[in-house]
Amino acid sequence: MRLAILRPEYTVPSGYCGRMASTGTRLRNYIGGAWVDSAASESLEDRDPSSGELLAEVPLSTAEDVDAAVRAAQGARREWADLAPQRRARALFMLRDRLWAHRGELAAIVTEDMGKALDDASGEVLRGIESVETACGAPSLLKGENLEGIASGMDVEQWRQPVGVVAAITPFNFPVMIPLWFLPYALATGNTFILKPSERDPRPSQRIFELIDEIEEIPAGVVNLVHGAHDAVNGLLTHEGIDAISFVGQASTARYVMEQGMKTGKRVQALGGAKNSIVIMPDADLEAAMPNVMGSAFGNAGQRCLAGSVAVIVGDETRRAEVREALAEAARVLPTGAGDEEGVVCPPMVGPDARDRVSDAVDRAVEEGAEMVIDGRGITNEAGALMGPTILAAADRTSELVREELFGPVLALVDVADLDEALEFVNGSRYGNSSSIFTASGAAARRYRKDVEAGMLGINIGVPAPVAWFPFAGWKDSMVGDLHANGSDAIEFYTRKKVVTSRW
Repeated sequence: MRLAILRPEYTVPSGYCGRMASTGTRLRNYIGGAWVDSAASESLEDRDPSSGELLAEVPLSTAEDVDAAVRAAQGARREWADLAPQRRARALFMLRDRLWAHRGELAAIVTEDMGKALDDASGEVLRGIESVETACGAPSLLKGENLEGIASGMDVEQWRQPVGVVAAITPFNFPVMIPLWFLPYALATGNTFILKPSERDPRPSQRIFELIDEIEEIPAGVVNLVHGAHDAVNGLLTHEGIDAISFVGQASTARYVMEQGMKTGKRVQALGGAKNSIVIMPDADLEAAMPNVMGSAFGNAGQRCLAGSVAVIVGDETRRAEVREALAEAARVLPTGAGDEEGVVCPPMVGPDARDRVSDAVDRAVEEGAEMVIDGRGITNEAGALMGPTILAAADRTSELVREELFGPVLALVDVADLDEALEFVNGSRYGNSSSIFTASGAAARRYRKDVEAGMLGINIGVPAPVAWFPFAGWKDSMVGDLHANGSDAIEFYTRKKVVTSRW
């Protein structure tokens, strides 16, 4: 699932960053229970993608900063792991209550920092809180197993113990929810934790850590926050004092994270990119389907790992024309603008460089023969980050438009004759994050559910996001590793099994 701007070489994206800014607040790292200045001399600018206003300076933390965070986490590790599981859970209940009390404030910061529509940001915050609530149940999930009498006087027990010091590298598009995919589970299972949030919108994470700082039951060093970009990331990947890494980002970077983490013996979960298809069957109720498709394709400006970026239209020529017109009509009137405007569905992208990248991809698609249905490139804002809903009918089913993750408000259309051809197209993708089907047929839905090669499915649902007690279950290049975020997978990832055979 593509949720980050980091690339294997970890170059800083152009167009949104600068050296030491003359205005705005320079963010500080949170290490060992204290707010500390980074050792870095350089910083990036964090700007509001609606107004262009400078919000903060983000320090480009160094390997020295990472090492300080690791040492703090190591120092707190034994005390936290030895704490009774129910006491760790109570500390998380306190975090849950603070997040709930400040949920409106957190949503507003998300909207200001990355541009997301306020309703969408509110939903993100609630999903993050759900992860904390689920992690609060860890005492029952941490139970081991035993088998009595495997031989004369001999018993076997299996225990779960913490992995140790764990770190998470999280993306810009869900700056509250995705850090909360990792932090509460890591703490509930007895680990200490380091977060490196996206340098593009780190202020939501900063606020979460301010709330954590109020909780005396979470000792100093148990949670740590390091801002930065490539140096901080590579520092985490290569530091031998870190035992596990959780990552969300594009597919090539996920593979890089896996390879680099394994060189120093780390356990790694790395969620990668996506190119999700929405199949619209001949019997689909278009009036009910259109709001779902619009929200999936253009909500958060298409900057979601579960965005439906390809509409696979099943049927004859008459049906295809009907669906295409319904999509175009819905896109023409889709509320587009600043995230804090009421009713907006398609907000600005995270920055002008992101918009330029997607606009260039649309240019290439047109040059390669794609037919423009709705062109949103003429829509922009003061910050240069806004792009309107854009729909193109694909000329080539192997093109970048159809097969690569553009991560913007662009919907590609592909025509197929029947469900067999739809499945052949969808399963031809190297990604397998999610897919949805709109149909009135239980037989079609059941066949699709069985045969589609994707880990998260929607039946008459545009964004099939699992609730927190189920894993975020991407397949293929959408996931590197075997244990996903959230649910029982999180407990598995953040614990090691110990088997004890005894005779008395």
